[in-house]
Amino acid sequence: MRVLRVITRLNIGGPARQALMLHRALAERGYDCELVSGPPQSEEGAFPAPAERYTLVQSLRRETDFLADARAIQTLTRLMRASRPDLVHTHTTTAGGLGRIAARRARVPVTVHTFHGHVLSGYLSGPQTRVLMAAERALAKRTDALVSVSTRVRDELLALGIGTPGQWRVVPLGLELGDLLRGPAERSTSRAALGLPPEGQLVGIVGRLAAIKDHGTFLAMAAKLAAARTDISFVVAGDGALRESLEDSARSLLGNRIRFIGWATDLSLLYGALDVVVLTSRNEGTPVALIEAGAAGRPVVATDVGGVAEVVRDGTSGFLVPPGDAAALAARVGSILDEPEAARAMGLAGRAWVRARFGSERLVDDLTALYGELMDAHK
Repeated sequence: MRVLRVITRLNIGGPARQALMLHRALAERGYDCELVSGPPQSEEGAFPAPAERYTLVQSLRRETDFLADARAIQTLTRLMRASRPDLVHTHTTTAGGLGRIAARRARVPVTVHTFHGHVLSGYLSGPQTRVLMAAERALAKRTDALVSVSTRVRDELLALGIGTPGQWRVVPLGLELGDLLRGPAERSTSRAALGLPPEGQLVGIVGRLAAIKDHGTFLAMAAKLAAARTDISFVVAGDGALRESLEDSARSLLGNRIRFIGWATDLSLLYGALDVVVLTSRNEGTPVALIEAGAAGRPVVATDVGGVAEVVRDGTSGFLVPPGDAAALAARVGSILDEPEAARAMGLAGRAWVRARFGSERLVDDLTALYGELMDAHK
């Protein structure tokens, strides 16, 4: 089977990580795979592009630009007509829209789109949201299968009139987690390598420095904990357009008790350094950082949005709190730090859950079964 996969950009994050893994893993299973993406944004980190069967489309961009979008559709249509894929699988909003239009123009037999979350809440203005919602409803009518990484995201999109129940498949995220499942690096080694305080408790947040991640609430939580505890410090791992403004806020609130370390290339060191992992997002699909934290055996406190509850089992592997509630975050993080044995049990429960549910082999098995089902139905 010939599969062409389209994603808007290969920025560091869950969608690109999954697309790259699938590109490689499906080829190893005998699929004829091609990956297409646009360029990364200048302020964000990006994964290296594959050395083989990869095409960069410069006009495929996240920002709304009607001329660039038209060029991207033309380029994608030409690529699809030349490579004649049996199936096109798109990921993320822009690639999902332009890629599915191109697939229809190129008469590709089967199209699949994965929602790794959605931008219909918390991202755009009201008029932009209404336009995008109408577009997603129209595109869904011309898509053979719609994939969601969580039940909650699927239910939200169905409630918005996007697709029909029969079109939807819930396929949880799957990652290559071997190193983390074997256990992260030792705490002292990790902190020394990352330039973090060797003593005391360390609470961290991992992800893009973007508005939807709501790092402001993380800083407010950190300020509450720092005011009550002398042995705690904080780390922000990740990068993005908001880094400078967040660093300014952090300095005024926390002084030298918080570090911004950019993207960590060695996840074993990153999670080995942390005692608790926090997520403050206002909207999520399935957050990769929480899967990584679970694999590393670290307890989590996270906002109860999107598919978070399918990664973190409230009271078992961590705690869930309402979005924007710094006081609730601080209380839950404090309770974990005060009870090391309970924290260790939460970490072990998280590792067992992640090992069973979020492995890469399971994801590849799920998608190959879906592809086969769709191709059989098309015959």
